[in-house]
Amino acid sequence: MTTAAEVVRAFDDHDLHLTRFLYCDNGGTIRGKASSRHGLAGRIESGIGLTVAMQAMNSLDQLQPVPDMGPVGEVRLVPDPATFRVLPYAPHLGAMFVDMIGLDGKPAPVCQRSFLKRMCERLAERGLRIEISFENEFSLARAVGGEYEPVDSSLCFSTIGMTAVQDVIDDLVTALDAQAIVLEQYYSELGHGQHEIATGHAPAVTAVDNQIFTRETIRGVATAHGLVASLAPKPWPGNAGNGCHIHFSLWEGGRNRFHDPGGPGQLSAEARSFIAGLLEHLPGLCGLTAPSFNSYHRIVPHYWAGAFTCWGLDNREAPVRVPSLYAGREEASTNAELKAADASCNPYLAVGGLIAAGLDGMERGLEPPEPVQVDPGTLPEAEREARGIRPLPVSQREALDALAADDVLTGAMGGVLAGSYLAVRRSEWESYSSSDAAFEQQGHFEKY
Repeated sequence: MTTAAEVVRAFDDHDLHLTRFLYCDNGGTIRGKASSRHGLAGRIESGIGLTVAMQAMNSLDQLQPVPDMGPVGEVRLVPDPATFRVLPYAPHLGAMFVDMIGLDGKPAPVCQRSFLKRMCERLAERGLRIEISFENEFSLARAVGGEYEPVDSSLCFSTIGMTAVQDVIDDLVTALDAQAIVLEQYYSELGHGQHEIATGHAPAVTAVDNQIFTRETIRGVATAHGLVASLAPKPWPGNAGNGCHIHFSLWEGGRNRFHDPGGPGQLSAEARSFIAGLLEHLPGLCGLTAPSFNSYHRIVPHYWAGAFTCWGLDNREAPVRVPSLYAGREEASTNAELKAADASCNPYLAVGGLIAAGLDGMERGLEPPEPVQVDPGTLPEAEREARGIRPLPVSQREALDALAADDVLTGAMGGVLAGSYLAVRRSEWESYSSSDAAFEQQGHFEKY
């Protein structure tokens, strides 16, 4: 779809009743408004009004006192017709992603999708694009007596776990395919009721749009089966955490600029500088990629989430991992993975911040330290200190403080977006840190 008329025609062809205009807010919550058939073409062209206050709303629906984000003022939710999908898990419903446009016709400074577009434009100035793919871990549960119980207690990669929900997964695969979202792999994971899907790589904005559609589809299909799906970082205190790993590589036309057959580990100089920038900004970047109170129950040593600032070759305890290459597909399979990320993030901000950090490394010609080829948590503290292997933030507050102190990341976001984002996320810290564990667990389980 490229025009309003084509969307309206598809609306009629599929007998839709509503089309959602979707966005992801500063708290990582997917929100939106919906249009009926009446007046749809005009709403696609000029958007739907939204109070400016919504970008100062946290994930507990508590409005924060952010300047110029109160009861006065509006932005327009202007959809991108190219993102239109018929939602196969929701009868008579379609959806599109929006950009937030000010009344002056320009992208609103608070628009997260526009921030990612700006970062992609900075890459394009170098003749580059970034390809992104996501690995989503999620937990399937039944609501029993006001609590959530995992659907099974099977082992990691167990076919028993796959079989227990094979009808759910079958419908999930079908729904993703109907939305042209490529499913690369699926398996049951370590946690009880936990599963993982990996989707195909695409240019950044398309990949992030697809990531939000994937989140929506996982939840929607589970609901249709009478289950609850959660992508919360730590859905149950005693269970494995859910990550949302981000794979990335830089391309120039059909050439993977991360790949160099003669480079160390077949990595190019550009790849090494990009990774070095990522490592330098990783503490602050965690404020965008692992931004919730719940995130820091997952990012702990020895849990394969990456708790120290380091990188490694196929090291799953490193937050930045370079996977081994596939024979015969060496160039195509060269990429890096950010493991210190989860689905409580706004993925437009997470990927935009990743690009800003990597670009800083390239522009400054940074060189990463030697890769770490052991669990960094097993190294003596003195050795970690000598090698510059620092602990990542251990709480949401520490991550947000690191983000606030990172001029590269906040400068790329702009003052309005960075200020509102920090206000929203810091308010979540205040609310959850002053409440009990049950409130925190329940709140995150239901919202992500």
